Amino acid sequence: MPPSDEQLKALVRARFDEQTRFLAELVKVPSDNPPGDCDAHAVRAAQLLEEFGFTVERHPVPTDVTRAHGMISATNLVVRHRFGPGPVVALNSHGDVVAPGAGWTHDPYAADIADGQMFGRGVAVSKSDFTTYAFALLALMQSGAALKGAVELHLTYDEEQGGEIGPGWLLSQNISKPDAVICAGFSYAVVVAHNGCLHLEVEVIGKSAHAAIPSTGVDAMEAATAILNALYAYRAGLGAKVSAVKGIGSPQLNVGLISGGINTNVVPDKVTFRLDRRIIPEEAPETVEAEVRAVIAAAAASRPAARVEVRQVLLARPLKPTPEAMRISDALCKNASAVFGEPIASNGVPLYTDARLYAEQGIPVVLYGAGPRTIEEANGHRADERLKLSDLEKATAVIAMTVRDLLA
Repeated sequence: MPPSDEQLKALVRARFDEQTRFLAELVKVPSDNPPGDCDAHAVRAAQLLEEFGFTVERHPVPTDVTRAHGMISATNLVVRHRFGPGPVVALNSHGDVVAPGAGWTHDPYAADIADGQMFGRGVAVSKSDFTTYAFALLALMQSGAALKGAVELHLTYDEEQGGEIGPGWLLSQNISKPDAVICAGFSYAVVVAHNGCLHLEVEVIGKSAHAAIPSTGVDAMEAATAILNALYAYRAGLGAKVSAVKGIGSPQLNVGLISGGINTNVVPDKVTFRLDRRIIPEEAPETVEAEVRAVIAAAAASRPAARVEVRQVLLARPLKPTPEAMRISDALCKNASAVFGEPIASNGVPLYTDARLYAEQGIPVVLYGAGPRTIEEANGHRADERLKLSDLEKATAVIAMTVRDLLA
């Protein structure tokens, strides 16, 4: 017989102090991305997992590949445990994090605990789910569960740069081919859909000249300004389009990076900027890219002396709900509602995640893990990132119960 809910919750509770210490050790090892030098974190995570009795596979990504993706080092970790013949359920979380930034009242690498919360970079997004998934698997193993299938832990290091050498590498290299996946998320919602994302780099090339005689040059800043104004006008119209998926909202556009010029007294010869266009599930990514490129081209035509080049940096496809994914979602919602004592429902989020890489291979995937109701509440990607430890314990029980249900 599969273990009961109460058995699994008791097994999780019995090792919760160990789980908390495990999370603290993960937070204490920096894995900021960029710069993306993540091997030291993978070494420490593997060591800790092996102390719990897991066999850990280390899958280093070749240096030329990591460099091509804007990183220094990445070694993905895989743990496999087979209970019996049957499907494979993979649990994926990422250990790379954004840099701490300013404004912290706690050391971002100290894993301080105060008022029942742990503080630190990555404590919620998403080093917490290294521990959620590992200790859910430990509980199932200790229970002696008679399950039909296997569980894999996919602990990867490229989510902040797009995931192509994280889950994308595990799949493209045939290291794993799971039948279902749960990816890192938060405790109070099961995510079945999310936005896609297009990053474009726009380079505007002019001709330098002395500022005293600007007519002898071609002002790349002036041409870039015309393009930016057109993009912002285009952005103003995106709010008229709203996704039917709860939690997604409208498409968004942001210009987040810009550089250029030589000196104050020189007509700028080159301006480069990068934009981020979020793609709702109802949109086709290729159509969106063509649309944005057309806006840029039309604006560039008004400054024909300048040359404009556009390069795709990232195209992440939206995650869309599927019937197979909804089966996983239903099990998670049922178990989370029971553990948390309140209705836990499925929805979408306006972010994009590694989950899409599994979906693109036809593998049903949803997001669920330890964390608060929103990324804002967690201070994800902000100062004083935090995790309520009681949510960590409860989410671990939910994952254990759901994997049991999927493999029963």
